[in-house]
Amino acid sequence: MADKKKKQGHFYDFSLLFAVLFITGFGLIMMYSASGYSAQSQMNDAMYYLKRQAVFAVLGIGVMLFVSRFFDYHLLGKFNLIIYVIAAVLVVLTMAIGLSSHGSSRWISLAGVRFQPSEIMKIAVIIVESSVITHYGYRINDWHTAVPVMAWGIIPGAVIAFNNLSTGMIIAGITFGMIFVACQKYWPFATLGLFGILAYVFAYPFARFLENIHVLHAYQLTRIFSWKDPASYADETFQTLQGLYAIGSGGIFGKGLGESVQKFLMPEAQNDMIFTIICEELGLFGAVSLILIYSFIIYRMYDIARNAKDLFGSMLVIGIMFHIALQAILNIAVATNSIPNTGITLPFVSYGGTSLVLLMSEVGICLSVSRQIVIERQ
Repeated sequence: MADKKKKQGHFYDFSLLFAVLFITGFGLIMMYSASGYSAQSQMNDAMYYLKRQAVFAVLGIGVMLFVSRFFDYHLLGKFNLIIYVIAAVLVVLTMAIGLSSHGSSRWISLAGVRFQPSEIMKIAVIIVESSVITHYGYRINDWHTAVPVMAWGIIPGAVIAFNNLSTGMIIAGITFGMIFVACQKYWPFATLGLFGILAYVFAYPFARFLENIHVLHAYQLTRIFSWKDPASYADETFQTLQGLYAIGSGGIFGKGLGESVQKFLMPEAQNDMIFTIICEELGLFGAVSLILIYSFIIYRMYDIARNAKDLFGSMLVIGIMFHIALQAILNIAVATNSIPNTGITLPFVSYGGTSLVLLMSEVGICLSVSRQIVIERQ
């Protein structure tokens, strides 16, 4: 009789929700600190970027809460091909009629809204990979099955890489990460990891090889060369050098919130290089604290994936987890000049409205998966 009195309830990961709300609020504060001077000088309004980002933050929170509470994530599996095709069409349109920025066409404007279709493709790849992996189940361990499954992510990633190398890398990383988790064979991924390490160590000759086979553009090649020898490419590495000065001058506890000097010299400090401003104003303590928050978010997503109701929900969360983790790692690596400058934003912190809304939509999906986890209560 005691067992019959046990009630079943549904779990909702409030710790993940509060962590995302906290890091978003922190991002607004740091973005205002980094952008206030440039906004005042260019837009005659020190709060220009803050107000725009705040609007998208509120919209993103609304979308996140709606998706987490009222949206059944299984619908994504039913419409996975439609979402994928729409994203692919938008990517092709961007290549044909996209708006140019920093030497490549990454943006498109529809109905007055300017966004990057490659960001939508990230979500589309996560959804379609989750659906296909769920469909094949244990057969994913057969490489005659695994390779075609990878193609759903590798092909759009390779296409996007021609204009946006960083996003192409993230899409490929998400794909390999999801297949790695789904498969029981690890040696192929160890081989790929070794290849990646060798490519990193021998970046210069490898870049020359990619140039010869027409994979890299001239501006991408310059980024690699300037990364290896920033002093010889002072014009190209101006932003990177200013970022390194900011990191080095921050010390343990930083100069204080709003006291950055390098933000007056660094172009678009609120975007890809905002981590360096965090290091300068809040020091090593602030940088490590931010990394720990990201680690906690990743841990909560891992826990949701481990306890998800079904394989499809688990793979969705795994894909989103890899997306956020890879984007944060690559941004910090760029800011510290550990890898070439690839123009990638820091999740929930960097300026970018559509990116913020889409990231929060992904978190909403994770929370939707967590809500269907059944727990027993006395």
